[in-house]
Amino acid sequence: MSRLADDPAVLQRIFDHIDRRSSDRADATWREPVENYRSEERFRAELEQVLRRAAVPLCPSAALVPAGAYVARSVAGIPLVAVRAKDGRARVFRNACRHRGMALVDDGAGTCERALVCPYHAWTYDFDGCLRGVPHEDGFPGLDRATRGLVPVAASEHHGLVFASAQGPDVDAGSIGALDGLLTRAHRVFNHSQREVAANWKVLAEGFLEGYHLRALHPDTFYPIQYDNLNLVDRLGGITRITFPYRRIEQQRERPPEARSSEGVLTHVYHVFPNAMVITFSTNVTVVVLEPIAVDRTRLVTWILTTRDLDAPEVRDTLARDLQFIDAGSAQDRHAAEAIQRGLASGANEFFEFGLYEGGIVHFHRTLQAVLGARA
Repeated sequence: MSRLADDPAVLQRIFDHIDRRSSDRADATWREPVENYRSEERFRAELEQVLRRAAVPLCPSAALVPAGAYVARSVAGIPLVAVRAKDGRARVFRNACRHRGMALVDDGAGTCERALVCPYHAWTYDFDGCLRGVPHEDGFPGLDRATRGLVPVAASEHHGLVFASAQGPDVDAGSIGALDGLLTRAHRVFNHSQREVAANWKVLAEGFLEGYHLRALHPDTFYPIQYDNLNLVDRLGGITRITFPYRRIEQQRERPPEARSSEGVLTHVYHVFPNAMVITFSTNVTVVVLEPIAVDRTRLVTWILTTRDLDAPEVRDTLARDLQFIDAGSAQDRHAAEAIQRGLASGANEFFEFGLYEGGIVHFHRTLQAVLGARA
């Protein structure tokens, strides 16, 4: 596939599935050993060989407005800070002062007016990482400021996202072309949150990648507006796209195929391997990053972005209602993930069986296994 299908093709595939009571199917099933969700050795391998070497979204570009705005997060256990420099570029550094290693800013988002200042001894860095000032610098004879700037990591901006790689190369722009147009300069941040979930990061990722669970897990949230076990699964480069149609898609059926639009009638989940999702909703685009903390604990980092006028109270009210609805369904997913993690200790299963209707998950584990094998 050289490009993802356009709206008319997507909607026709959905209508065909509705009429046949079918869904996209994988070419094979997959058995994932339960030990891969519990093993400290496997977890370390995922951190060192995959998550630290992958270039994944650190934050939306809109989170770094204006100059001096920053986002601090850990990537596979390595603390990083992204900051908008005065020249307009987004730069990413290891979040550690070059004096005594103090984190320059706490995890989260904020804005520095003129510079990044270490809260321990006030060593000061420009937004391009250069060491600007050292209090009582005469106490450090021989200090070469040119070699003591913040340590950068590979980083760049594409399709409204800031990508960073803690230890690997920068993102291959060609591999993420499927994200083109999802986020624009008009998008602004409506909400940013993070919470810890007592589950392995892969269990959380799996919950985004199939709709086989819609009716059973979401009977009072997502299921009434969506279809049970009806998904499209498409891949392009490093992106897997899972499409969840809404029942109101039927409104589009009578239109000529070339006039059909996906706006407001489906959700696309774009999985940016290994641990990020970009999700389209009717009123917003949501960016989710799964930040592994331990083998059985994950930080869920979420941004809600919109092109609507956030200065209008009625717009904020609508977005707040939509966010409340989405979070109700997401809470069910988080509860399921934690219950799965607890169930691992039962010894009931040697492996998880992912079926033909869980093709997004099958592709995820195939890719993960291939990367681990190639770097072993």
